[in-house]
Amino acid sequence: MDSITATAKSWLTDFFDTATKKEIENLIQTDTEELKERFYKDLEFGTGGMRGIMGVGTNRINKYTLGKSTQGLSNYLNQTFPHDELKVVIAYDCRHNSDSLSQVVAEVLSANGIKVFRFSALRTTPELSFAVRHLNCHAGIVLTASHNPPEYNGYKVYWGDGGQIVPPEDGEIIAEIDSLSFEDIKFTANHNLIESIDTEVDEAFFNESVKNGNFDADGKDNFKIVFTSIHGTSITAIPEVLKRAGYKNVTVIQEQAEPDGNFPTVKSPNPEEPEALAMAIAKAEEIDADMVVGTDPDSDRLGIAVRNLEGEMELLNGNQTMVLMTKFLLDQHKAKGLKGNEFIASTIVSTPMMAQMAEAYGVECKTSLTGFKWIGKMIKDFPASTFVGGGEESFGYMVGDFVRDKDAVTSTLLACEIAAQAKANGSSFYKDLIDCYVQFGFYKEKLISITKKGMSGADEIKQMLKDFKENPVESVQGSKVLWIEDYNTSISKNVQTGEEKSIDLPKSNVLIYETEDGTRIAARPSGTEPKVKFYMSTNTILTKAEDFKSVNSQLDSKLEGIVAELNL
Repeated sequence: MDSITATAKSWLTDFFDTATKKEIENLIQTDTEELKERFYKDLEFGTGGMRGIMGVGTNRINKYTLGKSTQGLSNYLNQTFPHDELKVVIAYDCRHNSDSLSQVVAEVLSANGIKVFRFSALRTTPELSFAVRHLNCHAGIVLTASHNPPEYNGYKVYWGDGGQIVPPEDGEIIAEIDSLSFEDIKFTANHNLIESIDTEVDEAFFNESVKNGNFDADGKDNFKIVFTSIHGTSITAIPEVLKRAGYKNVTVIQEQAEPDGNFPTVKSPNPEEPEALAMAIAKAEEIDADMVVGTDPDSDRLGIAVRNLEGEMELLNGNQTMVLMTKFLLDQHKAKGLKGNEFIASTIVSTPMMAQMAEAYGVECKTSLTGFKWIGKMIKDFPASTFVGGGEESFGYMVGDFVRDKDAVTSTLLACEIAAQAKANGSSFYKDLIDCYVQFGFYKEKLISITKKGMSGADEIKQMLKDFKENPVESVQGSKVLWIEDYNTSISKNVQTGEEKSIDLPKSNVLIYETEDGTRIAARPSGTEPKVKFYMSTNTILTKAEDFKSVNSQLDSKLEGIVAELNL
């Protein structure tokens, strides 16, 4: 505790503002536990950048922690591109302090001689990714905490290709940040280097989104959509993109249309949670809509609900939407003639059905670690290949490569195109998904997330993952474990034969068990939240669509059995 108090007292110098010093002095005198939580470590970059609770402290999001990260980035840019006129674009979402913190970030960049394009108001993360290349910038920054609770904010850094920073740049930037003290931050802005941007970039982004997501589907006039931005940024883009693509029957949930960092109508602004779309689903039932779409605060994730075989609205998971979107895009490419260099992408904890589909179409399925930064890197690493589309189980998808991160704007349009065309053909989004199961195998997944907050929670998460590794699962629902994939050691081992294979991906704290019947169980800590996540996937053959209900029930029972077996 002495070292933590010493770290806190280092924030009592004249460099820090009066309000910050007053709050720290109060914590030292009255709340040592809270002081410990705020200063026991520095915020770290995870799979989605730096994200945390707002407030005073080294383990909090504030002008100093963001300022230090921005100073480190500025130093790195000046060292890496010494002869360039450096340019960085900044966007921010609806969260508390995002506007003011983004201004601080712009000022630090400008103080280091870097030209800054800052959006004049909140914008989506996919538009920020697009803007990096559109404006020929060296980097981009978005202030967002995605779908985290209201007390969070965050900071994601993008490189010149429009994708999030990846090796080696990420490690080198972090090393530069770690070498600095807070007193190294240059806060004195050069306002001549800060330029406000808005409609010109909006227009370019909307046009590209429609170009990539619109396939001239039939039946748009008879297709009803209910859309909710869940108080986030997508209200600035999705209604307009749908309108330009020809959708006229779009009902926006007005109670959730106003950007609001408190997210007052939901427990969590996360479209993965059924409760977040409850208001939109109720409206869909009322007006007999065909589809519900909801997005997270920065509009990179989308949740979709469609009518199931009983005509009821059912929320699909990220794997289900990813599968059908990818099949649709592959069909479009196939109709034009596949050239043999196409690939789709997914992650190690997403449905194995993506690989089965790729094999059926004769294209490659590249699999990455969790996080769209790795999918964006694939596009950069394989310039001679054509990226069709790809996603991950956590409700993210990317259509083509004009955006280099998950993109709920274009993906929303794509989902509507698929569903409108299916309805015009006498089918539905849901029935087309069932047809995928018949064609490629019926894969079904389940995710269990366990939240452990604070310093003690971080220790609990480490222990849970340690136990999962040191006490190996030997069988799952009667099927013997065949392979154990340890991404910390980069070794995949066949526990039946002793055979070992190297895993050609960066090291990561992920452990995956695969059984003889193809059931997979993965465990990993979240890179952006105080959670440990367990991903389960099982599969079987679906001979014909008419058997869907009974087979679906069997897979549900098996997944519930796995949860019980693992005591989750």
